[in-house]
Order: sequence, then structure tokens, then C-alpha cells
Amino acid sequence: MSNPFSQQLLNWFDQHGRKDLPWQRGITAYRVWVSEIMLQQTQVTTVIPYYQRFMASFPTIETLASAPQDQVLHHWTGLGYYARARNLHKTAQIVVNEFKGTLPDSVEQLETLPGIGRSTAGAVRAIAFQKPATILDGNVKRVLARYHAIDGWPGQKAVSNQLWTVAEQHTPSVRIADYTQAIMDLGATLCTRTRPRCQECPLSNECQAFKTNNPTSYPGKKPHREQPIRKCLFLIIRNPAGEILLEQRPASGLWGGLWVFPQCDKEAEIKDICNQLNCHVDSWQLLPQKRHTFSHFHLDYRPVLITAKQQSYIMDSPSIVWYNPTSPLDVGTAQPVKQLLQQLTA
Repeated sequence: MSNPFSQQLLNWFDQHGRKDLPWQRGITAYRVWVSEIMLQQTQVTTVIPYYQRFMASFPTIETLASAPQDQVLHHWTGLGYYARARNLHKTAQIVVNEFKGTLPDSVEQLETLPGIGRSTAGAVRAIAFQKPATILDGNVKRVLARYHAIDGWPGQKAVSNQLWTVAEQHTPSVRIADYTQAIMDLGATLCTRTRPRCQECPLSNECQAFKTNNPTSYPGKKPHREQPIRKCLFLIIRNPAGEILLEQRPASGLWGGLWVFPQCDKEAEIKDICNQLNCHVDSWQLLPQKRHTFSHFHLDYRPVLITAKQQSYIMDSPSIVWYNPTSPLDVGTAQPVKQLLQQLTA
């Protein structure tokens, strides 16, 4: 192998690389694809239990495609970035209907599927099909930015283009699956965002950031912008049977397809919202404010524990249910909703 970068990396991987992660056992394109989607912006240790539960319920792409979206979102609850789950479900249905249940092995075809970008397509092709392809996830960007001392935030097009160029130059034509895993592992275990373990790194001799003793200067950081804050009230409406009213969000947008508490902006709106839901308020109690942070804003929400005067049965809307916390439904809930439901039954 003529490329010293990839050779040194593979030598390190043979001794120190991770080879027993759940998605590395019984490798199939389906298993690799699910893991790559889950690992987007999410750490391995967080993903492992979600992945294991997901694969136990949806062992094949056919079982995923035929499952209700609610069930898929239920398995995703707490993992965040829920568009990933919706796109996973859509792609499974497309692959079953249009590709005879087999994920395509070309980057170009993979990129046409919902939720699969250039790097994810490269990872699936390289790891599952062992065919040459380049990846550039967050870990790889960090390794390459430091090794070549590439300035700037990778979210900028010019910087991204530079990183793709060097990533392609380093990608070998042999042992492509091992190399792909190796460069991701290096970024996840040694070339970390803070406190990189440069002395243990197989690439440190030629790493420009290490030579100038400033590895944490790379990659450049995203320009700081103050996160806006939105505020709302979560209406936790409980009927005499102890059930709690949940409504389903529209399929797209924030918490798309998930089940949440009804919301409003002001206390003065509480009775009107409850009346619209055919729930007559007996009393309510304001609970302490909490914060949930999204990628682009903070949500400050205040739960309102509401007791309804009488049980109401809402039969004309499939997007509203009475949820029994002691016998939970198999539906996807937003993380703050899941936490509040757990607190109410604790």
C-alpha cells in the first residue's frame, strides 16, 4: 500500500480498533445503514442500547418498512433529531418497493434516498459492500483538519471542499471497510474534540497541528450566535381515570409525528384550549419551568398539571389519545414529554 496515512491507520486499527460493536456483528447493508443514521451527531455509547432494541424489533428492512411510524418513533424516543427516524422509515419503504428489499451499493443511488447524505452513503458502500468510497463525518473532519492544519469551520463550503479532497486522497483501494472504521475510531477515541491523546496517535509524526502544538485549534469553530429562547406552557390534562391527554404533532416540523401535551403561550389561554378538547377544567397547578435545548434554539416550558372535571372521550380525531402512564402505548413521545410522564408515575 503506497499511502502511508492509510497504512499507519490500518496498523493501528489492527491492534486498537473497535471490532465488536453491535453493528459489526453479522454485517449487512441494513444493519450498517441503521447504525450510521443513529450515529449521526450521537455518541456510540448512547446509540448502542437504542440500536439493540431497534434491531430486536425491526430485524429486517421489511419489518421496518411494514411497521407503523408510531412504533418506529417510539423506539427513537430520547435519541433526538427525529427526522432521522422518519427518513429511516420512508427509505425502508422505498427500498422494499423499488429495490426489492436490498439497499443499492452505489453512492449516487444511496444519496437519492431520504436521510442519506454523501458521507453516510460512503460508509454504507465501504463497510457493507466493501467497495471504495469516501466518508467525512464529524470525527473524520477533525482528524483531517488537524493532520493538514486546515483552517476554518467545516460547515463553510470552501472548508468542506478542502476536507473532501484530502479525504478522497487518503482513502485506499484495499481494506476499505477496515479503513473506514479505523478513521472514525481514531477520531472517536484518540483525536477527540478536547484533550486529544496525540502521543498515542499513529499519525502524529506528520500531523501539522501536533507539530505546532495546537491540535484543539482545529477544526475551526462555528461562528457563535446567541440561541433564541421560546417559551410555552405544557398542558398535562388528567381525567378522573388517571389518563393523560396527548396529541400528535404534524408529520413534518418540530417533533414531527410525535405525541406531546397540548401547548399554549399564556395562562389566559388554558381554559379555552381545554374546552376545545372537550375537557372541563376543575383546577390546575403550575409546575417549575424547565428547559429543552434544540440545535437552533432553547425551549423554556412550564408544565401545567390540570385536573378535568369529568372523563371525556374524543372519538372524532385520530390525533388525540388518552394515555395511561401505567400501561403506556407503543408510540413515540418527545423527550420532555417522556420525562414528565415518568415523573408523574414515579
